[in-house]
Amino acid sequence: MGLALISACAFGGSGVAAKPLIEAGLDPLHMVWLRVAGAALVLFPLAWRHRDLVWRKPLLLAGFGLIAVAGVQAFYFASLSRIPVGVALLLEYLGPCLLLGYIRFVQRKPVTRAAAAGATVAVVGLACVVEIWAGLSLDLLGVLLGLAAACCQACYFVFADQGSDEGDVPDPLGVIAFGMLIGTLVMTVIARPWQIDWQVLAGDAVMGDMTVPAPVLLTFVVLIATVFAYLTGVVAVRRLSPQVAGVVACLEAVVATVLAWVLLGERLSTWQTLGGALVLGGAFIAQSSRPTPPAAPEPAALDREATNV
Repeated sequence: MGLALISACAFGGSGVAAKPLIEAGLDPLHMVWLRVAGAALVLFPLAWRHRDLVWRKPLLLAGFGLIAVAGVQAFYFASLSRIPVGVALLLEYLGPCLLLGYIRFVQRKPVTRAAAAGATVAVVGLACVVEIWAGLSLDLLGVLLGLAAACCQACYFVFADQGSDEGDVPDPLGVIAFGMLIGTLVMTVIARPWQIDWQVLAGDAVMGDMTVPAPVLLTFVVLIATVFAYLTGVVAVRRLSPQVAGVVACLEAVVATVLAWVLLGERLSTWQTLGGALVLGGAFIAQSSRPTPPAAPEPAALDREATNV
């Protein structure tokens, strides 16, 4: 649970560090490419060390890179171009609910009541955090793109848990490293990084009342909000479960809102404060779920087995 909370906080800090760079003139898609490509560069030695994963888990690596890395980013930013930011963020974080549906109806595994209740409470809280009713406008394509981002986010938790119940468990460092490399290739086609305004990264950016060097902000986004966040997130999913970790991940939106209030001077409304409390409550309810222990054999059955022996 501690790793899941740390991962949510790390992911939540990405927006606060990236927004000053975007306001300084950096294109949002270029910001995403720099984030993913920088993480790929940092993790490249680990990818080389775990290069055996290429033939051991090729589908897992491709899925993690195409869907869990590039897919979430691309669909989310595409939805932002058509619908309000708050609505797009809420749609993306429907991922935990879609994940519960996948586990229950596709994998045909039981979903605890605590996880389902926690996801419901967390989604209601997210609606308050992003104030979905503010400037709400319906754009069918924008909504579909936001739901596609939610599906990709749900797949992230599925891929992160891949192999945890098997003997051949892929190293999370290797999976993340190759995921970033593949994600970089995909985002290169989408973002066209050769058009980046590199002068923005050579200067300073305004963060609230402070002026921060742009390279410092970019370093934070790459090392903390991407490499560290993905690593702790994947390990948390394997130690908890996808359904519980997915609900806890909703805290990312709360962390992002609080950090924007503290560092960027963006005030929190009463509804946002209430929504944050609901998300925290939903995460607490979800983490209280425990797998049902197997039923103990009856004494009569034990006596029969002893007799047979």
